[in-house]
Amino acid sequence: MSLPFLIFLVALSVQQPDLAVVQKVAGTVGFYTADGKFLTAVKVGDHPHETVLSPDKRLLYVTDNGILWMTYKGEGGNTISIVDVKSRKKVGVIDLGSSRRPHGIDLDPKTGRLVATTENPSGLVLVDPVARKVLRRYDVKGEAPHMVRLSPDARTAYVSNTNSGTLAAVNLETGETKTIPTGARPQGTAFSRDQKTMYVTNSEANTISIVDLDKFQVTGTIQTGKWPCRLAVTPDGKSLVYALQTSEAVGFADLASKKEVKQVPLGGKLLSLTLSSDGRYAYSSAQEQDKIFVISLAEQKQVRVIETPKGSGPDPVIDLR
Repeated sequence: MSLPFLIFLVALSVQQPDLAVVQKVAGTVGFYTADGKFLTAVKVGDHPHETVLSPDKRLLYVTDNGILWMTYKGEGGNTISIVDVKSRKKVGVIDLGSSRRPHGIDLDPKTGRLVATTENPSGLVLVDPVARKVLRRYDVKGEAPHMVRLSPDARTAYVSNTNSGTLAAVNLETGETKTIPTGARPQGTAFSRDQKTMYVTNSEANTISIVDLDKFQVTGTIQTGKWPCRLAVTPDGKSLVYALQTSEAVGFADLASKKEVKQVPLGGKLLSLTLSSDGRYAYSSAQEQDKIFVISLAEQKQVRVIETPKGSGPDPVIDLR
């Protein structure tokens, strides 16, 4: 091995990553620079789906679902992997016991506690990541809970029940759960800037529901392209940006008019949609093509493609900066 190549390997090992990518097919978390250079990958559980970053940006918590597609049958995994960002190593595992196939995950920044949806059986778990144990299990009053998002005070967990077509609001203190219908196969959720409204993608209905959280009722609907699955509110609070899986595009909707205003064709079945830490870009992954598309929000166009290793199957991207 030549000296220049050794120097190159050492440089890669010390370079700190800008992006972490859940690589669902490979069962890893990949680390990349902002310009798309692959640094390394850390093995987690089989077919991880979602992740959340600790408030100090030191740790990633990754749901080890164990099944590639949520529509597949199977017992699945029952762990959450803990990955240290700086060392790029798996440093722990949280055993969820009888709650299997964890999917969506969120974190309370004040207490550090986690909530995660589980598909087998359908439910929600509250987890202490320090003690690495389940504190409580909740009934979400629906089937195939997908994504979960905590309210600003972390007292309520909002869960999209995909097979039931409902959004659940779970009171984490009392255990009480109430649901409202949104549309067929709800998946992704996002808060408005004032956090009084939630937007829910209904994949099979090709719509986004607008939910008043105080009244807990649907107050409007946005028609979209085919199979909206993940979404975010733009930093100015005026638009939604979302992944359209079977349209193979990223869509933009104007919140004032409640209309889709643009689609950016990308040529891949998109599964995820996250924003960069500076709010300038959206990241959307095409698992089957092993590609991550980078979209400029200001220009509403693709500006870069990150090629991930063959067979990695990228899903959500987390900006670590």
